[in-house]
Amino acid sequence: MSYSAAMRARLSDIAQQADVSEATVSRVLNDRPGVAPETRQAVLTALDVLGYERPARLRKRSAGLVGLVVPELDNPIFPAFAQIIESALAPTGYTPVLCTQTPGGVREDEYVEMLLDRQVSGIVFVSGLHADTAADHDRYRTLLARPLPIVMINGYAPGIPAPFVSCDDREAAELAVAHLVALGHRRIGLITGPDRFVPVQRKVSGYKAAMERLAGVGESELAELTELSLFGVEGGEAAAGRLIERGATGIVCGSDLMALGAIRAARQRGMSVPENLSVVGYDDSPLMAFTDPPLTTMRQPVAAMAVAAVRSLVDEINGHGAPHSEYLFRPELVVRGSTAVARQDSASAPSSPGRQRPAPPAVAVPA
Repeated sequence: MSYSAAMRARLSDIAQQADVSEATVSRVLNDRPGVAPETRQAVLTALDVLGYERPARLRKRSAGLVGLVVPELDNPIFPAFAQIIESALAPTGYTPVLCTQTPGGVREDEYVEMLLDRQVSGIVFVSGLHADTAADHDRYRTLLARPLPIVMINGYAPGIPAPFVSCDDREAAELAVAHLVALGHRRIGLITGPDRFVPVQRKVSGYKAAMERLAGVGESELAELTELSLFGVEGGEAAAGRLIERGATGIVCGSDLMALGAIRAARQRGMSVPENLSVVGYDDSPLMAFTDPPLTTMRQPVAAMAVAAVRSLVDEINGHGAPHSEYLFRPELVVRGSTAVARQDSASAPSSPGRQRPAPPAVAVPA
């Protein structure tokens, strides 16, 4: 087929897809006037659908690059944040540059240097060093002094004049405890990460306040029911094993992966979840509705948080100045199959089921 014949065939395909004439397609491809905006868009959409590359003059120009620094992608909540941030950036014309940290791999500061070399317009940090109270936060002040707009998700560092977007970790822990107390549990343990992280400190604070207020548990008992471990399945499993040995009938976990580790620890001891042990996660990561049992968890409003972070960053880039404060988003309790009414004997080891009290009405977000 000759070049002209191939071109006519391509024009014909595009015209048919867009439901316009070949002449109209030709005018759009040559960026000529006289075509209605909706017709022009229909032709461009037809190009995309058919897999043809747009002419250079018709390609959408990027407003610039935005850095997105996230922890390792093993925890599915972080890919969820990255995906929604990317989608929220698309209409603004900014292109995200994803930087994923791994243990022993490229550090946050090294990624920042790489992003600066690429002349990014701003950076979004998800659960970065800003959440670590032991880290030096002058690195962020240096960026702001350039000036480079930044936004931080999950974790607050006072003295940094930038927008922060966080889920209310204290309220999440309080709601999780309240749910288990309503089911008749009193020996409720907490598993979460190292206490130098701001979200961990807030979860511990909310857990203790709720346990004292709702279960009448004193400080000494709370100390033996609180386990700080490594993030992840293995950390949750190890910590849950210790809490089970101390007679916990319910466990609040700092992440969904930790909760899966707690369920594994229970099963290794011949226990059933939720018959012998109730477990509450945190995040509502993708696929948690399909675990065995489906996981009761505290849902982070990831979409709302990601959109707020993008809007704040774009406002900063455009010179409109987003408020330099922390936006706190409310978590939601999602009740599934990993929590149940406490056994009357409060035993955490498997035995013949005793008579159970009726379950109280639960107000929760449907799974």
